[in-house]
Amino acid sequence: MQAQNTTAQADPGFKLPADKAVPDDPLPKTTPETPTGTLDVMPGAPAPATDTSTRDVAIGTGVFLVLLVVYFFVRNAYVHHLVVRRVAPSTAGSAGWLLFVGLAFLSAAVVLAIINASKYLTFGVTVPLVAVGLGGLVAALFIGRR
Repeated sequence: MQAQNTTAQADPGFKLPADKAVPDDPLPKTTPETPTGTLDVMPGAPAPATDTSTRDVAIGTGVFLVLLVVYFFVRNAYVHHLVVRRVAPSTAGSAGWLLFVGLAFLSAAVVLAIINASKYLTFGVTVPLVAVGLGGLVAALFIGRR
């Protein structure tokens, strides 16, 4: 019976934690901790292209498709306007399609730049889209003047 009593005194069981009225560190840290390893920084280096989420691409695609529908109605109105101004219907149709293509390419460049500027707002992607878009708009205006 004596052995049972000593083990009960050695193991107190559940204890409440000591009440600390004063914390160990009375002042909050105002400076961040410095990293222990090396930090590679290359000034003037371009930011890495970030990954585009599927949701962003889906929203951008939806906006682009809505714009194409709107541009189709704008094309029809432009063709009607040219025919009323006594432009040949075939010429007015060509000018209308060039207007549609120009607006579509310009809006494609804008939508891609909004989706992920670091990935799509580059010389190889944006310049051809803008060039074809502006070329289509200028050609639509010149063809519609005949």
